[in-house]
Amino acid sequence: MTSTAMTAALRVEGLGVCYGALVALEDVSWEVSRGELLGIIGPNGAGKSSCYDAVSALMPRSGSVYLHGRDISGVPAHGLARLGIKRAFQQNAFFDQLTVRDNMVAALGGTASLGTSILRPLAAGRHAQALREQAGDCLARFGLPPECHGLRPDEISYGMQRMLSIALAYGAGAEVLLLDEPAAGLGGADMAALSALLRSLKAEGVALVVIEHHMDLIMSVADRICVLNLGRPLACGTPAEIQRDPRVLQAYLGGEP
Repeated sequence: MTSTAMTAALRVEGLGVCYGALVALEDVSWEVSRGELLGIIGPNGAGKSSCYDAVSALMPRSGSVYLHGRDISGVPAHGLARLGIKRAFQQNAFFDQLTVRDNMVAALGGTASLGTSILRPLAAGRHAQALREQAGDCLARFGLPPECHGLRPDEISYGMQRMLSIALAYGAGAEVLLLDEPAAGLGGADMAALSALLRSLKAEGVALVVIEHHMDLIMSVADRICVLNLGRPLACGTPAEIQRDPRVLQAYLGGEP
């Protein structure tokens, strides 16, 4: 089922970004529905990261952003997570001195308030234990086994760090999850685990938007792909349509139709 047959979870219309006189993004529009993965690809400098930063309200932009049909163009970056729009950045970012589990606890909302800890210590203790159990369940869901939960992030493999980054972005749940090159540096079993995770999140109804350079991965998991080139939309369609599009072949995929 394509997004045209469903109500879009997230839709952007006429997105534009300028750095002074430099036009980084111009008239970019796309949408993604629940249970769908939209891939965003393009050569280096195509505007992919600018597109994510614009959608995430991290930079001045033109155009409009809609969540389930509601115009959220005026919502600042810090308010998007409360609406269910979450983002994992290209570079891993952790609390290095905390354990993997405590990083997840922080992503879920941290510990009880100081007042509760002082006035109701038993309740605070139960709350902390419940959060630790919830964190353990979340980590296991994202492919992080219990034996790594007590380690620091720099003590686990790079593949696990990438999964932890996605888990922390997702937190207690997401309507829309934006991922910036989640497969960077991965291969073999780690790549297979990431592919399985993306399919699982789709099956659970999450709307996924994924920037990716790893063509084998994005062609296998995406429902639709938007191709950017020089800050402008070049093509949008199913993976099969994108692979046959002569404009894409010339600009990015490096071949002839």
